[in-house]
Amino acid sequence: MRKGEIERITGSVIITSGIEDISIGEVVEVGEEGLVGETIRIDKFGKLFTVQVYETTSGIRPGEKVVATGKRLVSELGPGLLNSVFDGIERPLEELIKLGGPLIGRGIKVNSLSRKAKWLFKPTVKPKTIVNEGDIIGEVDETQAIKHKILVPIGVKGEVVKIEEGEFHVDDDIAIIQSNGGKVSLKMLQEWPVRIPRPSSKRLPLTTPLITGQRVIDTFFPVSKGGAASIPGGFGTGKTVMLHQLAKWSEAQVVTYIGCGERGNEMCEVLTDFPELKDPRTGRPLMERTLLIANTSNMPVSAREASIYMGATMAEYYRDMGYDVGLMADSTSRWAEALREISGRLEEMPVEQGYPAYLPDRVAEFYERAGRVKVLGKPEREGSLTIMGAVSPPGGDFNEPVTIYTLRFTGVFWALDAELAYSRHFPAINWLRSYSLYSSRLGPAGDLSPKLESISQYSCKLVEWWRETFETFPEYRSEALTILSAAAEIESIARIIGESALPDDQRLTLLTAELLKEGFLRQHAYHEVDAFCETEKQALLLRMMIDFHNKARNLILSRVPIDRIRSLPQISRMIRVKEDKEGIVVIEKLMDEVTGELNKIASEYKV
Repeated sequence: MRKGEIERITGSVIITSGIEDISIGEVVEVGEEGLVGETIRIDKFGKLFTVQVYETTSGIRPGEKVVATGKRLVSELGPGLLNSVFDGIERPLEELIKLGGPLIGRGIKVNSLSRKAKWLFKPTVKPKTIVNEGDIIGEVDETQAIKHKILVPIGVKGEVVKIEEGEFHVDDDIAIIQSNGGKVSLKMLQEWPVRIPRPSSKRLPLTTPLITGQRVIDTFFPVSKGGAASIPGGFGTGKTVMLHQLAKWSEAQVVTYIGCGERGNEMCEVLTDFPELKDPRTGRPLMERTLLIANTSNMPVSAREASIYMGATMAEYYRDMGYDVGLMADSTSRWAEALREISGRLEEMPVEQGYPAYLPDRVAEFYERAGRVKVLGKPEREGSLTIMGAVSPPGGDFNEPVTIYTLRFTGVFWALDAELAYSRHFPAINWLRSYSLYSSRLGPAGDLSPKLESISQYSCKLVEWWRETFETFPEYRSEALTILSAAAEIESIARIIGESALPDDQRLTLLTAELLKEGFLRQHAYHEVDAFCETEKQALLLRMMIDFHNKARNLILSRVPIDRIRSLPQISRMIRVKEDKEGIVVIEKLMDEVTGELNKIASEYKV
């Protein structure tokens, strides 16, 4: 056993000595209670090394022992991850409560995956089969929603000598492989270092949108399966509710939700609500395809820093089974603050707003783990990991470092607007500031996103997917964005001279923009009908409003007064039709009524 002792303590960072062969990333146990820590720095003489401790260090004294474990910080991967809640270093909260009560005790050692539970393992290969790393050798019904594929661990290959069906614990031998180095026993349990991305065979272009059922996202600012999106917004703008909606309604087959440094009462709401949510696709509890990582703001700051990597590793594991995985991180700002705090205790040179100079590298490392890939092993399969991270800029300032660096490495920017939120417009995504690099056209005049020289690097053109599904959709989408952009300019003039003084064509633009805002962009997260909007309904709603605008504009150009058009009773129904239970049938009927009324006006004015 390799032992050292504590030399100095600075919050969650301790300086230790006495273990000369320590390595970066090695996990150690600190003090009499055996607090878990990770080696993050070694001096040039190898005499002193620095450890960040994942638990509170109060009461620890210089001179206490430090024991090296010879292991890295790893995630235990196997059946039992889903329908579970873990802390930032993958300790199951339910077990921690049993051992330490409602307040989590220090130094508690508990397995991430239960060693008592048994799982029915069903082999998919036979003896004498040659297998390579990543091959699927069997399945376990982890939940009624997800089949857990048992994979050959990375770095293992050979001939299957023995494999059998039966009920096993995760650490029981389920198969024996004859490799060049001898016989290797395979278990359902695997371990993987959390800071190293899991390998894949090939990265694939992003060609399919992750349908979320949220109109402002799917229609105007889509994210692809395997893409990365950021949701920046100030306090009260709806970041957490937005992530809840994405977790519940998006097409992700497996959901990983990371509560990173959020307030305890907010995380408590997540832990209370998620087990009660029903999966809209299966009718089963949503938790059957969800795993939660809860690391609240009063938990040790270093564990908050590790929680992001822990969640990404678990998500990549299910991606390697061939699933589309959605990772929601709330919020990466708290994670960046943990980096800043640890960096300060390490006495590193700070840069802007006290953040360490390597902040952009860490942000990039996290979001680059997103992607759509051809995974290792047979049978051949594809999987995707879509990362959606909330950012909480102080005071809603999007020019602060975390937001700026996040925008650099993500393809979608859903800008939450405090003014929209306070006016009860949800989702409060500002359609003038947001953009998606996964769309072939970013908005009117191309001015809704940064001027990127290498935009062609994004091989995904999600608008083309919409074109294949609904042929004229890209044109309707583009025209809607143009109307919303033009309305913003007209509104600034109307505040000065009054709307009644505007020309009729500009008043029509304001009317259509209001229809789009209230009847399309606004969406009730808790409405039984409107919480989710299928793509066909989205396309039909948009077509109804843009067709109305174009026909009404032709009438106005023929000297029909705008007030005559505004008096149509169908206009108010166009706003509310999104909530009708009959859905597409009612929308099509309303479209016919609107067309008929506009034709009557044309006859009335002999146009």
